[in-house]
Amino acid sequence: MDLRHLRYFLAVAEEGHFGRAAQRLHIVQSALSMQIRALEEELGGALFVRTSRRVELTEAGRLLRAEAQRTVDQAAHAAQVVRRSLRGEMGSVRIGFAGNAVFSGRLMADVRAFRAAYPGAEVLLSEMAPQRQAEAIQKGQLDVGYAPSHGEQVVDEALRHDRIGQWPLVVAMPEDHPLAQCETLTAGMLSNDALIVYAGHGADEQLLQALRERLGREPQVQRTTSTLSVLALVASGMGVALVPTSLMQMRIPGLVYRALEDMPTQGDLLLISRRQETSGAVRAFLAVAREHL
Repeated sequence: MDLRHLRYFLAVAEEGHFGRAAQRLHIVQSALSMQIRALEEELGGALFVRTSRRVELTEAGRLLRAEAQRTVDQAAHAAQVVRRSLRGEMGSVRIGFAGNAVFSGRLMADVRAFRAAYPGAEVLLSEMAPQRQAEAIQKGQLDVGYAPSHGEQVVDEALRHDRIGQWPLVVAMPEDHPLAQCETLTAGMLSNDALIVYAGHGADEQLLQALRERLGREPQVQRTTSTLSVLALVASGMGVALVPTSLMQMRIPGLVYRALEDMPTQGDLLLISRRQETSGAVRAFLAVAREHL
């Protein structure tokens, strides 16, 4: 007994006539009669009392009608749920993000656009260090990541990395710094300052190498664990930092930003995802986020 047999049975039960039921189902009457007989043989008894004018349900037929309707309705509901999931209309998207994704506004813009298009889907946000995001996506703990590359060449066949933002670097410095009077600075002008950098699995190495080339020596470095703590240490007078221009909207008391002339490195933002993504909601989110690549 399959869904087709149950749908045929229900059509005959509702129409009370094999001919009308066959027309409704778009099959010939003889084929419908054969299917109903096969169903009766499988169940071991008559489901209909046949007369010259109409057919009526037997007691067993009345019992089957109630059960068959529930089964067909549940199958239709299950199919609808799956279709909605495949279209991204339901389910969840777990997103990891680093500070630059927020300060640039890109993360919020993508989430707003996705929720407007797919209001039934759930979005879960988790702040996470850039170097942890790719690992979490591979382990199935995250679906999407927003993280800077820090200039590293990312090679991972299982993951896709789309660059969705890129910004020049500026100098963040205490407002009472002697060089705060200058509108534009060079790396050489910062040779006497400690450099506050984001620490994490060599994330700052490209920046430090560029500074070594310009200073001709090893720069003074103090590492910290988040974008906000970088800016807090700078504002506290602990040193200066080279940060993407996207962070300039962060107005912190005691902190100013100045243009930087001679550094080739830039801050960027990557959208990280699985290449073989199966979740409809995640695929829908990625489609929205990639519209402006």
